[in-house]
Amino acid sequence: MKRLLIPVFAAIVMAVSACGTLNTDALLQGGLQAAQAMSLSDSEVRAYVAEYISQLDAQSKVLPESNAYTKRLRRITSGLTSVDGVPLNFKVYQTSEVNAFACADGSVRVYTGLMDLMTDDEILGVIGHEIGHVAKKHTRKQMQNAILTSAARTGISSVGGQIGALTQSQLGAMGEAILNAKYSRKQETESDDYAYTFLKGAGKNPACLMQSFQKLQSLENNGGQTSDMVSNLFSSHPDTATRITRIQKKLKADGLIK
Repeated sequence: MKRLLIPVFAAIVMAVSACGTLNTDALLQGGLQAAQAMSLSDSEVRAYVAEYISQLDAQSKVLPESNAYTKRLRRITSGLTSVDGVPLNFKVYQTSEVNAFACADGSVRVYTGLMDLMTDDEILGVIGHEIGHVAKKHTRKQMQNAILTSAARTGISSVGGQIGALTQSQLGAMGEAILNAKYSRKQETESDDYAYTFLKGAGKNPACLMQSFQKLQSLENNGGQTSDMVSNLFSSHPDTATRITRIQKKLKADGLIK
């Protein structure tokens, strides 16, 4: 579950390896052709993600609406209602881990460990970035690959030509992939750009993106355990200073900073 920003920038939904080494016999035995997984509709992807998130919520310590962390998250995300027509829902997990992620079904989960380290604006920047991965279909592609690989390993039954319900072991394997998702540098940049436009359109100041990157940079430079977490989780991301410069240029062009 170590995915900070998610990595801190970064949720979601799944990275898998070796799609080229699928066990065809296992796929046939499970009643699932490879083409089925790769042709999943958006609604099917959201349904599988929602199934996993429901399980994860049940296994995690979700803070109630009366909790100060949850009230804070509600303030931060006020006005963020949907992405590409998919309703967004926000919850706080009580854990010391520094993490947050967004999923294809509109679920956004933020950990108290992250909230303890960041200001409201910095948290908003993280959330905006994660939503960008959903909007740009990065999570959808990972979901397809995860289902395809899971089917090859254990088989997913087919009902009426559709992929059947996932087993507990399949949910677990896919969940691990979700929480350890890795995105390419191009995808991270695309998500940054989308987040800027999305936040601005929602009436938020997109400068929060720059602030969140600046906090990341500070954590990376300070050393200690938190710095190690950031280094491990962001090793594949674009250079933080470069991301800050890109956002600054956008803010200056829009007259939001001098």
